[in-house]
Amino acid sequence: MEECKIQNLFSLENTIAAPLLKKYTYPWEVLPDISDFIIELGNTLSEKEYDMPGENVWISKTANIAKTAYIKGPVIICENAEIRHCAFIRGNAIIGKNTVVGNSTELKNVILFDNVQVPHYNYVGDSILGYKAHMGAGSLTSNVKSDKKNVVIKNNVTGEAIETNRKKVGAMLGDFVEIGCGSVLNPGSVIGKNTNIYPLSSVRGVVPENSIFKDSNNVIIKKEDLS
Repeated sequence: MEECKIQNLFSLENTIAAPLLKKYTYPWEVLPDISDFIIELGNTLSEKEYDMPGENVWISKTANIAKTAYIKGPVIICENAEIRHCAFIRGNAIIGKNTVVGNSTELKNVILFDNVQVPHYNYVGDSILGYKAHMGAGSLTSNVKSDKKNVVIKNNVTGEAIETNRKKVGAMLGDFVEIGCGSVLNPGSVIGKNTNIYPLSSVRGVVPENSIFKDSNNVIIKKEDLS
């Protein structure tokens, strides 16, 4: 499925994790290697630019970290990121430049590209969020199926499917994706670039780029701006 490939979802110049992502075809293939990559990269970061307040925790000196935030390594928090009150970072997290991780937001095994916003009561696990992706208040990634079987990436339009061989896969959001408040992204959701998800949606499978998801039976391709 071409629409699910890393090269079609993300602009890799907007993440410190580019060397890792370039090794793979599909984004979920990256998930098992996030931890080792953070440790390897973290040990090369400049002490002039990054503090190391805990084991395998690297935080840019320009980042704004609330005293009430919980941060467990391996973690890299890049320049000018904002980690707000009671954020819960459980480890294996790459948090890009200018990213906002908000009140009571929980992260685990994730890559957040630069300028991502997960600002209000979000759970993001085993997921990758592209440049300027935004999750509205209370929107969540679900990363485990109720039957605990391996996650399969499905395109409900074409009938194509890819077995991930992983029990935990959250959501892959392309660059500039907007997730409406209160939405649930079910395991293995892949949202193409520049797509908007309506509030209170339950999303499954692949949603094409440049579209508006109202519900599973009502996905509209955005009109081209001819101005």
